[in-house]
Amino acid sequence: MNNGGAEAAVAPVGGPQPLEWKFSQVFGERTAGEEIQDVDIISAIEFNRTGDHLATGDRGGRVVLFERTDTLDHVGQRRDLEKMDYPINRHPLFRYKTEFQSHEPEFDYLKSLEIEEKINKIRWCQSAYGALSLLSTNDKTIKFWKVQEKQVKKVCDLNVDSTKAMGNGPIVGSSISTSSKQYMANGGCTSNDFSLPNGGLPSLRLPMVVTTLETKLMARCRRIYSHAHDYHINSISNNSDGETFISADDLRINLWNLEISNQSFNIVDVKPANMEDLTEVITSAEFHPIHCNMLAYSSSKGSIRLIDMRQSALCDIHIKLFEEQEAPGSRSFFTDIIASISDIKFAKDGRHILSRDYLTLKLWDINMDSGPVATFQVHEYLRPKLCDLYENDSIFDKFECCLSGDGLRVATGSYSNLFQVFGCSEGSKKATTLEANKNPMRQGLTASRPSRSLGSPSGVVRRGKGADNSAVDANGNTFDFTTKLLHLAWHPTENSIACAASNSLYMYYA
Repeated sequence: MNNGGAEAAVAPVGGPQPLEWKFSQVFGERTAGEEIQDVDIISAIEFNRTGDHLATGDRGGRVVLFERTDTLDHVGQRRDLEKMDYPINRHPLFRYKTEFQSHEPEFDYLKSLEIEEKINKIRWCQSAYGALSLLSTNDKTIKFWKVQEKQVKKVCDLNVDSTKAMGNGPIVGSSISTSSKQYMANGGCTSNDFSLPNGGLPSLRLPMVVTTLETKLMARCRRIYSHAHDYHINSISNNSDGETFISADDLRINLWNLEISNQSFNIVDVKPANMEDLTEVITSAEFHPIHCNMLAYSSSKGSIRLIDMRQSALCDIHIKLFEEQEAPGSRSFFTDIIASISDIKFAKDGRHILSRDYLTLKLWDINMDSGPVATFQVHEYLRPKLCDLYENDSIFDKFECCLSGDGLRVATGSYSNLFQVFGCSEGSKKATTLEANKNPMRQGLTASRPSRSLGSPSGVVRRGKGADNSAVDANGNTFDFTTKLLHLAWHPTENSIACAASNSLYMYYA
């Protein structure tokens, strides 16, 4: 496995062609010196299955939807694109569509526990009748949302001419008494002694035509799935059957039917009879993209279990266990902490699983449980700083990972708002390090030394940070622990990545 350098280098024979990543768009870009509100920080990103829509969730409980515009053929939309400062090439371009408040802060009075509104995960569901459907969850409650266009109607074309009503001219289509009280007293009928007041009627409005004024996007919460988890929900995942989904917390995985919100089935339970015997917790779970009976979940000890729901109602026995054996003599106080898997993703074909722990990315073949088929070093330069990372809690940061639609590349985030893209093909496992800004390659990536690990980022120099909030790699580059890129997603069909840097959503293409 070669060391990481810029992917613009010549690709090995047989490997994928090198990619040159370019800035595409940014939403919510902050200005210099702008203070960021905690509720505005993005906490979840997800493309839908076609890649035509993108959803983000934030710590304030809001869900924001974006729609792709470069594939639309409406004249007005195309004009809007030409006014943008972004390159008009054949790559995904998105625009703001709508947003809604998904979750509100709550308080569990039985447990004296505050439940924050932060969106932990978003998952798209199958669309029907032109409506967009998605699931969103905070720590305790999952909600099923439908977003669709609704026509707003307005009464217009009134049948009274106000200029004639003020004089002695005829009032078209009216024989109403001088006051509503008299009119109601007569049982809603006109009387024989009807007369107009002096000066006529000031105004009379009778509806004649109801027309459609505009079309608005409306978000409706169709179902709420609650009271099923004692611990914080860390994952939700849709099944390929389009009817069910799973939710996972630290100790249990529940199976839901989208149409039934008051009942779920517990399919995985790792809670021991005595909590003092607890040695690991569930950190992430995901359904197989093709086989509706299979799912995988990861643990805090660095293992991934593949289970088959056809075997038993409670899937306490796995069909495959994926874990890497420790090197003799390498165990330390931090071994279990850095081995904890923060995220897993199935490849589109279901053959491979990508996992992310604190220091590395690992690619697993579900047909080979002896070890990962590839390991990508992401934070190897931080190994000497584990004690400092433990003291400032950075060692518990949970970075997500993603795969390209063709399965040839993987990506994950890092510190200093950096993210890295790796090639997966044999002989082409090179890393591209980019920064989440309008000029991602501005650092001028330096050539890697033979002794450097595969994924050591390069080229970012940050000054003025304390020793506890920065680290230096083998090339002398400084990295800032206070700015971290935790969430990112790869477009399902094209080489395009959306990533969250604090409250800003950046998009890149290759």
